[in-house]
Amino acid sequence: MCSGESTMNGAQSRDDESKEDDRDAEANRLLHHQQQKQSTSSKDDEEVAYEAGEKIQVVDFDSVDGDDDSGVPPPFSWKKLWLFTGPGFLMSIAFLDPGNLEGDLQAGAIAGYTLLWLLMWATFMGLLIQLLSARIGVATGRHLAELCREEYPNWARLVLWFMAELALIGADIQEVIGSAIAIQILSRGVFPLWLGVLITASDCFVFLFLENYGVRKLEAAFAVLIATMALSFAWMFADTKPSEKELLTGILLPRLSSKTIRQAVGVVGCVIMPHNVFLHSALVQSRKIDPQKKGRVQEALNYYTIESTVALAVSFMINLFVTTVFAKGFYGTKQADSIGLVNAGQYLEEKYGGGIFPILYIWGIGLLAAGQSSTITGTYAGQFIMGGFLNLRLKKWLRALITRSFAIVPTIVVAIVFNTSEASLDVLNEWLNVLQSMQIPFALIPLLTLVSKEHIMGTFRVGPVLERVAWTIAALIMVINGYLLLDFFLSEVKGLLLGFVVCSCTAAYVAFIAYLVSQSGALPHTWVNRIPKGFSLLQIESTNSYDIKNPENSTANSS
Repeated sequence: MCSGESTMNGAQSRDDESKEDDRDAEANRLLHHQQQKQSTSSKDDEEVAYEAGEKIQVVDFDSVDGDDDSGVPPPFSWKKLWLFTGPGFLMSIAFLDPGNLEGDLQAGAIAGYTLLWLLMWATFMGLLIQLLSARIGVATGRHLAELCREEYPNWARLVLWFMAELALIGADIQEVIGSAIAIQILSRGVFPLWLGVLITASDCFVFLFLENYGVRKLEAAFAVLIATMALSFAWMFADTKPSEKELLTGILLPRLSSKTIRQAVGVVGCVIMPHNVFLHSALVQSRKIDPQKKGRVQEALNYYTIESTVALAVSFMINLFVTTVFAKGFYGTKQADSIGLVNAGQYLEEKYGGGIFPILYIWGIGLLAAGQSSTITGTYAGQFIMGGFLNLRLKKWLRALITRSFAIVPTIVVAIVFNTSEASLDVLNEWLNVLQSMQIPFALIPLLTLVSKEHIMGTFRVGPVLERVAWTIAALIMVINGYLLLDFFLSEVKGLLLGFVVCSCTAAYVAFIAYLVSQSGALPHTWVNRIPKGFSLLQIESTNSYDIKNPENSTANSS
């Protein structure tokens, strides 16, 4: 009897334990489900460059190996290259905006053919920076503004966002003014500058219309605009017949004189557009690529390298056409020092006259294509910058309207105030170039910092040789732009009060750059340790801040 009771008690005990295990398992399942749901909800709440449904599916046309995580990319395919073609050409628009064209024509008019070699090497430097931007976007599945939001403390993130917005506004004003000048040329002065600005402002609605029909339609529209620029400036090149011998000598033989140093600085300074560094890292995410599959990531990087190289080769040829046309027509003339976007078309008309199609209108069409395309990409970049840094999930039309307003409102004011003379617009353009030059370190340093971090890039972090080359190029670009800033302020800043304000702002500017470099890991540790203790005041830590140099030490704090 006791034995039977013992058996029954044992069986009941086992049943109770089994039920308890089932309850625990169910609780764990529900907890796991809730965590998954929260994680999905959290991801849904985050800003992304492209929604899953907007991305282009890259399909395999042949049955090949490489779908697994072996790290081996599939064989090259021309059809796949075509599917990956697009982001690089949108990126290349920044090398062809009205500000760049003005730099080209002034370099040609003042320096002749002597700076063509610098234009070529500057394009190579720009290509390297843009490839690093594409690399970080493909390998992480996130664009540069998003990564800056995650990797830097709140105060530094907000400063970086503010600087990126300033650079974007400065570039946008130049681009919109360039479009307005082109509209004024093509209308024979019927449309004033401010009306051209309003017409250009409407491009954000064209952009939204095209984007609703898919990424490929938008990329096709930009291909048409780039082809229009190439055809227009190639026509000008053929009409003016520049010297082939001097052209080849200018490309192959490095020459630089004290009289052309300002134009040389301008050529290099126009290569890196801060907003374009942020833009390219987002554009490459328009293709559906799984960052967890190393073979697919490497495949995408290979195709984007080819595509970006071709795109910047096209932009180099267009810049070359503009520089040589003005070198042939105005080098050594009285007009050389006074030529700019506003009067360039008229000077061309006086120099070369009519022809089958008046060169004034050819210049106007090319300038309009450059201005319109660059303003649309500026709107695009503004959306990514604002959404990435601030994690804003807004409707596209609202985000485009906000981004466009940031540039259009000050541009209309500028168009009304500075429409009094050509000289005033040239002065404005110099100030805008300085504004953008000042922002270059705040795009380059975060890019080079993050692309070399293993915990961010994994196996796709750049190697030590490429890292040193990239930092050397970045340092060269920043030093050259520093010279431009120093030269400009020495000539323009007068008065004790204004000088004090400029010196104070310069000190804060240099201190923030030093902070970014100290966080990059590019300096030897002994250098970082020697930074004065007072400088640590800059390193204000926010709650749940992230230690970039030592991610394992990241902790929630409230110091």
